[in-house]
Amino acid sequence: MNKLITSFITISLLLFSNLATAELSVGDQAPNFKLQASDGKTYQLSDFKGKQSIVLAWFPRAFTSGCTIECKSLADNGHLLKGFNAQYFMASTDELSKNIEFAKETKADFPLLSDPTGDVAEAYGVSFMGYAKRHTFYIDKSGKIVMIDRNVRPKTSAEDMAQHMGRLGFEKI
Repeated sequence: MNKLITSFITISLLLFSNLATAELSVGDQAPNFKLQASDGKTYQLSDFKGKQSIVLAWFPRAFTSGCTIECKSLADNGHLLKGFNAQYFMASTDELSKNIEFAKETKADFPLLSDPTGDVAEAYGVSFMGYAKRHTFYIDKSGKIVMIDRNVRPKTSAEDMAQHMGRLGFEKI
């Protein structure tokens, strides 16, 4: 019986340590993605390599309070972000049809990416019980993560993104 308990504890610790080390960090290469978007296009991170920086803002669920506030912040203040040579996205594990409706309702003039399988959310370490955690990844033109914002404020999301992009030295247009 003691060997069984010891084995269980050992396996549990190994699983936990693997989960803990799976989290992405600044300096890591961003996982590639290929996701459909609310604008009818499919976007792949590798298509931007060497051309544009990327801001990937994960959000938990379309049509919820905080997510609506965040999306409207980006829609209403996109002019602050469009001065950078960067493509910005919001992304969730919602079905594409739901994100298309959400983009229309919030007047989003930028792509909302859909990851209904949750595979990309898992690769970015933001998957939690079928939803995505509200984290924003700043990725430079080489594909490296240069910042991860784990304390996103939905109401000032656009202003905060613009400030971070400037501070990180994202190229201006």
